[in-house]
This record gives sequence, C-alpha cells and structure tokens, in this order.
Amino acid sequence: MENKINFKEAKESDVEKIVEMLADDFLGSEREDYKVPLPASYINAFKAIESDPNNELIVAWMESEIVGVQQITFTPYITRQGGWRATIEGVRVSASFQGKGIGTELIRWAINRAKERNCHLVQLTTDKRRTDSLSFYEKLGFKASHEGLKMTL
Repeated sequence: MENKINFKEAKESDVEKIVEMLADDFLGSEREDYKVPLPASYINAFKAIESDPNNELIVAWMESEIVGVQQITFTPYITRQGGWRATIEGVRVSASFQGKGIGTELIRWAINRAKERNCHLVQLTTDKRRTDSLSFYEKLGFKASHEGLKMTL
C-alpha cells in the first residue's frame, strides 16, 4: 500500500465518521441510526468508552481521512489462571478503502496492543452471515473454537 496507515484512539469529533462506516454495510444498515446530527446515544457510548481504561476505540487513518475503526476491550478473567484477554469488536473499513489491506493492519495492530497489555488471548466475534469476514479472520490465525450465543434485549 502506498499510503501509510496510522492508528490512534478516536476523538469525539471522529464519532460521526465511525457511525457512518458502521452503518454502511448490509448488517449495519439494519441496526445503526446514522444521521446528522447523530443520536445522543452514540456520543454517550463514546464518552463511556473514552473514560474506561479497559476500552479503546481505535481509528485507522491515512493522510487526514479515517479509513477504519475497531473497538478493543480488555477484560480480566478468573479462568485461564486469572489472565487478561482482549476482545475486538466493531471492525469496519470504509467502503472506498476495502480490499487494500487496512482490515489486516487493524487486526494486527489490535493483536500487538493486546500483547502490550499482557493479554493471553485475543477473541472476536463475527456475524455468521459475514462469511467473508470469517474466512478473513481465519487467514489471520483465529480459530472458530467456540459457539457463541447472544440475546438482544
């Protein structure tokens, strides 16, 4: 890739672009409410993430444009000898930048961040309807080792 990808923790001014990326796919369009101005729930969530030392909302940017996003949550566990794990969620690459290696760089960055935080495990989930995403994560070394369940409240 010719342009260098940079990573930083998101700022409140980045939230509109983040929500736009989250809403710009076949599943996100069903569950996100992207409009300007953004619903207050997004800003409230950002403030909660920003104030929590075990949550990081990371944006990937090239030059001055945000091209990707992911959230990493660090959680202590009693299992596995009381170790920490990192959970990667909400990974998106801007539609106009997909297929350029940005997703790979986002995940590699998150794995390295987990190592910096002394995590023993990195986990993520992907919707079963995202078959391309499942293949992508497996190519990066993730294994579909557990069956996950969710309940919408």
